[in-house]
Amino acid sequence: MGTRAPESAGFTESTGVHREAGATVTVSISRLDAAELGGDGSILMRQRRDHARLDTMMNRWPACGSDEERDALWQDIVQLVFSHAFAEETVLWPLLRRVASHGEELTGRVEEEHQAINELVARVEKSPGDPRRSEWIEEAFTLVRQDIRDEEDELLPRLRDAFGDRRLRRIGAAWEAVRATAPTRPHPGVPRRPPGNALRGVPLSVFDRLRDLAPVGGPAARRTALVACGAAGAAGVLFAAVHAARRREHH
Repeated sequence: MGTRAPESAGFTESTGVHREAGATVTVSISRLDAAELGGDGSILMRQRRDHARLDTMMNRWPACGSDEERDALWQDIVQLVFSHAFAEETVLWPLLRRVASHGEELTGRVEEEHQAINELVARVEKSPGDPRRSEWIEEAFTLVRQDIRDEEDELLPRLRDAFGDRRLRRIGAAWEAVRATAPTRPHPGVPRRPPGNALRGVPLSVFDRLRDLAPVGGPAARRTALVACGAAGAAGVLFAAVHAARRREHH
């Protein structure tokens, strides 16, 4: 996987590809600097920053000193994992399926990883007192780390190979717009591909984000008003972001 038509030997910085005599070997984006990845706003740099944040948070998990600290860290991890993955499935993987010769196979494998993470985290969320909870969390972390490696080593380099810096920055802006309004909780029943993921994910995103922001305490009337006022606006933002992202993919 990753072998292309023979070209001259050497490293092509503009595409992040190492060319050997008789073959072209795709280079992991983890080994390239910001300039080689299209600049700070490119989709490749945005992805790598999120991956680094996730890795840092997962590495902090064993050192948490209290249940409160661990619960807060877990919620931060969950929110980042699911908003990040939803934006990938909405913006990046449809694009990759169009430009990469093995795009269907590559994105299908990552979508299976995303589904497995969804199911594991949903199990954790529904079983706070289960003695197997820590085991499920560690299993989820293992899957997330594998997903990061598959994306950085296999999928994302193909975007570097297919697009110039300016296009990578436009894709990055579209991805960021969707991520900022995406669901932040596990929803195993939501399809992994557009348009089903957006249609099912919009109302879920509204309530995920209200749940993330609303105080645990406080008057019931205040929480009800927050839901009523926020639902339409949040849904509109996500619909607009998904629509804009889809438009940018075709330009």
